[in-house]
Amino acid sequence: MARGLAKKMMQRRGNMIYLDYAATTPMCQEAIAAYAEAASVYFGNESSLHDIGTKAKQLLALCRRELAAMINGEAEGIYFTSGGTEANLLAIRSLAAAYRHKGNHLITTEIEHASLHHLFKQLETEGYTVTYLPVDRFGRIRLADLERAITPKTILASIQHANSEIGTIQPLADIGRLLRAHGVLFHSDCVQTFAKIQLDVQEIGLDSLSVSAHKVYGPKGVGAVYINPRRHWKPVFPGATHESGFRPGTVNVPGIAAFITAAQQLHRRMADEQSRLERLRNRLLHAIAAKQLPVTVEGHPDFRLAHIIGLSVAGYEGQLVMLECNRAGIAISTGSACQVGLQAPSRTMLAVGKTPEEAKQFIRISLGAATTEAEIDQFVSTLERLTSA
Repeated sequence: MARGLAKKMMQRRGNMIYLDYAATTPMCQEAIAAYAEAASVYFGNESSLHDIGTKAKQLLALCRRELAAMINGEAEGIYFTSGGTEANLLAIRSLAAAYRHKGNHLITTEIEHASLHHLFKQLETEGYTVTYLPVDRFGRIRLADLERAITPKTILASIQHANSEIGTIQPLADIGRLLRAHGVLFHSDCVQTFAKIQLDVQEIGLDSLSVSAHKVYGPKGVGAVYINPRRHWKPVFPGATHESGFRPGTVNVPGIAAFITAAQQLHRRMADEQSRLERLRNRLLHAIAAKQLPVTVEGHPDFRLAHIIGLSVAGYEGQLVMLECNRAGIAISTGSACQVGLQAPSRTMLAVGKTPEEAKQFIRISLGAATTEAEIDQFVSTLERLTSA
């Protein structure tokens, strides 16, 4: 039944060009194979004491070690979750609760992922005070603003590694040094950067981070938190027995095996893939400039991810551009998939200084493993037809 449904969906999709990899990625064949093997061979509950459960527990331990190695962390600091959103929520809540006796002040930015933005708003209703750092016109925070925001009651700062809409990369190593000097815990949402650019928790000085499987060609419904084993945390759900009490629910061993397999595949070819994506990015931007299209490139010109390209199309709302591209067989987005459908303009665009009307002109192109030069050219041609009509 599932195979028949997948075949029908493929037929409906036809030859659609997919340029929305920052929203989600298709599972790679290696991950699918790993899931199938784990689901049939390592299907036991890893908490069970019999041999079948022990085999699942051993596979889970291996996955923990492999993920830790990719971020230069320690295996005992890895906790698997249901995805990036849960990873963010559990990381922040468990650390904030553990250090609540030291203060109630938290720091974040105006352009965090929706999961964190809404969490911090909720924490404000629970007795915490939150500083939302502004960003410059490229989407980067200023270290001076961060230092001024720190008070004796500051216990934690959460600053994303890279923005999911414009791809701007924050100076995490500099941020880490500053926060360490003031004794402030440092969390980072690394969902868009994990296995794509170098991520070293020791070098950066991260106390915790969050990652997600479906951004790296793994399955949906799987993610992870890393917390430095020398940091204390308080369980969000007291009495939970799975993942050392970090979260409740039977651990998804097959999904985790697929996640780690996909991440390893991408991590091993990181440098080559980034070079390829950079060439595709340059091809896109050069074509836009050569054709003199009414398009502005958003984000930092140097400190940015290769695969995420934020664009503003003058005179056209992003939703219209997205729908016209969809009509032409090209899938793009108007920003974070977690906020698609909202009528409000992008928080990121407003934060970098756009007016509400300008912010609504934003679209996001995100490249991936299957993106080709011909697909880039077809997108530019579609954009040209739309803006010259």
